Amino acid sequence: MEIYDAVVIGAGQAGLSASYHLKRRGISHVVLDADAAPGGAWQHRWDSLTMHDVHGIAALPDSRPPGTPDGRANTVVPAYFGDYERTHDLPVLRPVRVDRVVEAGDLLVVRAGERSWTTRTVVNATGTWTQPHLPFYPGGADFGGEQLHTVSYPGPEHFRGRRVVVVGGGASAVQLLGEIAPVAAATLWVTRREPVWRTDEFNPDRGREAVALVEERVRRGLPPASVVSVTGLALREQEAAASLLGAYERHPMFTGIEPDGVRLPPSAGAGPGELWPADTILWATGFRPAIGHLAPLHLRSEHGGIRLDGTTAVTDPRVQLVGYGPSASTIGANRAGRVAARGVAAWLGEHGAEDVA
Repeated sequence: MEIYDAVVIGAGQAGLSASYHLKRRGISHVVLDADAAPGGAWQHRWDSLTMHDVHGIAALPDSRPPGTPDGRANTVVPAYFGDYERTHDLPVLRPVRVDRVVEAGDLLVVRAGERSWTTRTVVNATGTWTQPHLPFYPGGADFGGEQLHTVSYPGPEHFRGRRVVVVGGGASAVQLLGEIAPVAAATLWVTRREPVWRTDEFNPDRGREAVALVEERVRRGLPPASVVSVTGLALREQEAAASLLGAYERHPMFTGIEPDGVRLPPSAGAGPGELWPADTILWATGFRPAIGHLAPLHLRSEHGGIRLDGTTAVTDPRVQLVGYGPSASTIGANRAGRVAARGVAAWLGEHGAEDVA
């Protein structure tokens, strides 16, 4: 039975960064990726999302970022990741969908159906894309129109001539409204809370402050919040047309869903309890960390999150989490991969495993 020093679960930005740094340290490992091809979650994003929209991505360690600012993100980034895997000869196996990680004495066993890998440590880099958050609202099952989540967004042309409700107060809701409002018959933006708009310049200091606040949450074992919930929202140049159409006039959450639309609360300013007729409800309500396979290790705190020290799970230091909370960005994922490799090396050194750099 082969025993790895580490198994990395997920081959997105964080997983590839972790693999690169593990390899540099001479740590035996394998990367298990659920997708059939390189690219992580990027390969599943909608066709209208360009590299310009996402302002590019941070370069993986020892590489240059892709230099096609107007290309489709769902083709540019996967090609970049695939080239990176080949250039650095990273040990990626796919498709392997991990369903659970269990203890076996001092070791961990990573299982995917009938297949398994035995390891001393695990680096979890599964991100959030496979766990879209779809809230329950009364009447949702009776809605006669279409309900979509960001994860299955088909592009703006799909909504031409339709009345569309967009639910969510994050950056994706703002971006999707920017695409949909110019072609839709009407849009209605609803959020649970008033959106916080950023009026000052977003500079590196603000970015570090935001990440520090999210890091504090995971240190306390709270579920991680998105960085944008701390930084606030801003309209980009490509959202100007939607803004002129009034798409960013925010309304409070509807009180219920009916077959023909959504019922607005009396405070919405559109008449007491008025029905807003809708063809589509688009839930831009975010994602949750994809960590169900770690449940057998009982890592969650009493607050519902996993308490971390850097990237190390406090409850079980054999487990590193990257792309979780403050490292759920391309820049943060790179740094987290390096920190996780250092954490793996420290644990191996402390527990008498083979010498590592």
